[in-house]
Amino acid sequence: MTRANRQLKILDIISKHDIDTQEELVEYLKNEGFNVTQATISRDIKDMGIIKTLASDGRHYKYSVQRTKESTVADKFLNMFKNTVLSIRSSGNLVVLKTEVGSAGPAAELIDKLNFEEVLGVIAGDNTIFVAIDNAEHTDMICDRLKSLLDSNRLF
Repeated sequence: MTRANRQLKILDIISKHDIDTQEELVEYLKNEGFNVTQATISRDIKDMGIIKTLASDGRHYKYSVQRTKESTVADKFLNMFKNTVLSIRSSGNLVVLKTEVGSAGPAAELIDKLNFEEVLGVIAGDNTIFVAIDNAEHTDMICDRLKSLLDSNRLF
């Protein structure tokens, strides 16, 4: 699994769970099939700008994504998407994206995270992504939205 896959999974985990320690995050990642060490997670946390904030109980801390004006984690993944997607085409109720080798997984994860209502599911290989659309009438719209990401400067 690539660094980008691991970092997307870290974002997913800290958005769903109040993670207080790097060791706890390592355990969650191992349960998801990532063989990582605490040192790797420490580098990821620094690289992604993740910080500790007060948890909802007011007594513990948890990892959170730090939002800055210059760059957010979402922007980093948008840049990764922009730098690895080679083409976006559609046919029927499918949108097919071609990526650099090894980049389909992280790009597909980003598409999943966008939660487009019309997207039924996303399947990624090594360099190809299939996006199933609920209705062929929505395919061009989703294709255009994904293409617009390639020209976008901000994700949200």
